[in-house]
Amino acid sequence: MKDIIFDPPTKFDFKCADYVPFKDRELCEKLRLMSGTELEKREAWHHPEFNIKVMMNPHPVLIATLFSRLKAASEAGKKFTMILGNPEPDTYIPLAQLINYFQVDCRNLHIFAMDEWADDMGRIAPETYEAGFAHSMLKYFVYQIDPKLRMPLENVHYPTTENIGYYSKMITEVGEGGADICSSSPGWTGHMAFIDPVPEFFPQATGEAGIEEWLNMEARLVKLHPLTVAQNSLHGVFGQSGYIQAVPPCAATIGPVDVKNARERIEVHALMTNGTFSSWQRMTSRLVLHGPVTPEVPSSMLQLMKTQVLVSDELAAPFECWEKVGY
Repeated sequence: MKDIIFDPPTKFDFKCADYVPFKDRELCEKLRLMSGTELEKREAWHHPEFNIKVMMNPHPVLIATLFSRLKAASEAGKKFTMILGNPEPDTYIPLAQLINYFQVDCRNLHIFAMDEWADDMGRIAPETYEAGFAHSMLKYFVYQIDPKLRMPLENVHYPTTENIGYYSKMITEVGEGGADICSSSPGWTGHMAFIDPVPEFFPQATGEAGIEEWLNMEARLVKLHPLTVAQNSLHGVFGQSGYIQAVPPCAATIGPVDVKNARERIEVHALMTNGTFSSWQRMTSRLVLHGPVTPEVPSSMLQLMKTQVLVSDELAAPFECWEKVGY
């Protein structure tokens, strides 16, 4: 019997699993090779104000951006409307502390949770659900603000079973055309909020007409993509242990139109698995920033809009097959 030759290694071609939303492996391989400041480069189709910045730690910049915008509006006596991602205690608590320290009056601040869990019957989780997004926003942001500075609870908005049918209209009306700022971070599927690559968000038209149809879709209930369920089982509210049975199967979410109508957008790509190098977001980030604009990678819509994307050095790091690491 001949010796087995391992060097050079051979390739093994196959088709992606059916549930993988974006299947162009040739393009993915090209994007995988991008790292560091290469990720900051512009593509020909990018919006003139779509900007990418790689930095050591994006979160202080995110918090400073949200704070500076709401503080300026408060000092000018203007209404300010934010769409916020959840659950983000690491963002919410410092933001509330800055509001308290600098005594910023938030009476004219309106906040919208971008999504919320739902069960298989379409019933949306209440604000008392410990893994809920409204729960996190209320407990770690709203109720951390000094009562004399805090916005009225009527200014705190989140999806409910009763309002999901007109949630996008609420954002448009309160924000007088749209939110002042929308803050987000992409999921494993490339989702924005829970705008997943699922039938509820696939347009009927194709080509440019299909993109236009998709970008005008409003808030709705969705059945979550399997990768979204798996991803969330690795997050803190579900114990970071792959407990997929604990993750609700459905969700309520804003629609692409709410992202499009926002006057400013900021997105952070920095999620690691409990502080390790491992991250499901590393490949997703490359697709979101430099792949095609497609409902198969929902956050790619940002390439067409005024957006500041902040990418951590760790997430921008190169990666390859590390066979000695194993599982």
